[in-house]
Amino acid sequence: MTAQRDLPAFFGALGAWAAAEGPEPVARRYGDHPEQLADRRGTGERVAVVIHGGFWRAEFTRANTAAVAAALARAGWTSWNLEYRRVGAGGGYPDTLDDVAAFCRGLDRSADVAIGHSAGGQLALWAAAERLVGAAVALAGVCDLRAAAAADLGDGAVMEFLGCDPTAEPDADPAQRLPLATPVLLVHGDRDDRVPVQHARAFAKASGAALLELEGADHFDVVDPRAEWWRAIENGIHATVS
Repeated sequence: MTAQRDLPAFFGALGAWAAAEGPEPVARRYGDHPEQLADRRGTGERVAVVIHGGFWRAEFTRANTAAVAAALARAGWTSWNLEYRRVGAGGGYPDTLDDVAAFCRGLDRSADVAIGHSAGGQLALWAAAERLVGAAVALAGVCDLRAAAAADLGDGAVMEFLGCDPTAEPDADPAQRLPLATPVLLVHGDRDDRVPVQHARAFAKASGAALLELEGADHFDVVDPRAEWWRAIENGIHATVS
């Protein structure tokens, strides 16, 4: 379970897997700020923007979703593993959202899907609400900022990100943007102790989004292509975009 993980070791192993199994990443700068970078892997016709989580905080980076991006490239996608300005690294509301928008609008063609983990799930769903992508997939996503703030997820992370109560900035909150304009898939483990599965269940009920609930999976299993659940996740992504 999440509480028992050595997260540096876990993400280090995922990074090693990505380096060994996936295509070599090619970095692209999409702005002048040092954090405005994305890594492209693969050359497939379908395009996925991968957005890491970490409660919008600077200590978490796109290295945490390198394995997801590599797995998608192996499956025939062009994947872009997105870095963005985060709280403590020049970001927070609205700059973080501006970065996601700037990258998506700067692509040669619209991305087929945004795939976000944890707080990156909020960013992927926001991109869908803005019609920046053709579909959205939230992996253990923070999908309702009001509910996340009320539950104090990430020890005040929502208030830290927004700088105010989420009711005051409804444009940032996927749950206050319903109905969303694109197909949406929520993928969530029933043993998630960072963003409990009840958040995904409630959002799915309110929005009509598809929910793939993974028995026995925790908050980080959903970004591990080596895990037993990855085939189901990959199939869900394809079905959402098709």
